[in-house]
Amino acid sequence: MESRLVLELPNDLRSIGEVVERVVGEFRGCGRDPRRLRLNLRVGLTEALSNAMLYGNRRSPSKRVRLEVHRSDCRITLKVTDEGGGFAPALIPDPTTPENVVRPDGRGLFLMRELLDEVHYNEQGNSVTLVLYIDSGGRLGGLARL
Repeated sequence: MESRLVLELPNDLRSIGEVVERVVGEFRGCGRDPRRLRLNLRVGLTEALSNAMLYGNRRSPSKRVRLEVHRSDCRITLKVTDEGGGFAPALIPDPTTPENVVRPDGRGLFLMRELLDEVHYNEQGNSVTLVLYIDSGGRLGGLARL
């Protein structure tokens, strides 16, 4: 079973909750572990959308964020693209190291890497692709282990 959904969002943080609930709702009942959808997908998508709006589009109300959702039999792929100039993910400090633990940078990226099975950025750095395996079990990321 395959499905696709494409949404163009205003650059408004208030729109994130409704969009995330819509996406998570599309996949209710999928996969072996519904916690991965309820928690991992929800947190990862929320982080990606908020990063796009806050940092990529720099809170500009004239810009938009594109969300592409694709489901195949075994995985959900989310692609979030902003209209910003991009960034270099490798240059964001690791928020778990002692010298960075009090810095605000990198927490959302860390959560996405921990909670999703795959995280990829385009070369420009203005688009992130998140993958969650729903039927093969994937690597049981972060919080879903609880």
